[in-house]
Amino acid sequence: MQFLQTLNGLLEHVKTVERETISLTKEAQLRMVRFLDKNGLSVDDETLEAMQYQDIIAQQLSATIEAIESAQEHMQYFIHAFSQDDAIASQSIEKMQGKLTVALERAKERHRAFSGKVHREDDEDGIEFF
Repeated sequence: MQFLQTLNGLLEHVKTVERETISLTKEAQLRMVRFLDKNGLSVDDETLEAMQYQDIIAQQLSATIEAIESAQEHMQYFIHAFSQDDAIASQSIEKMQGKLTVALERAKERHRAFSGKVHREDDEDGIEFF
């Protein structure tokens, strides 16, 4: 369970950083608008697009925060369900780790299989690039 508590702490930190980034993005946009207004400047298309990008960044970070909160909620169910029986929780974590290890090995095998002669110049069976 300590692993999940540590992961939860990491996710909390990520959410905090994302919230701070959203605030900074909004503050930067507000300062830009104040500058333009103060100096009687109009916004050209490129500046307007940059300001829209800032808004998109804030929206994407908010969506990420929501996804993290959803994952945390599910982790809390898991932690609560297995808090009384560490043996079951340990077995579940070990099974998950085993499956992830197999998935990683398969991914590495596929990467090696398609890397061609780039990584295996002495291998006659490699993919030959033109």
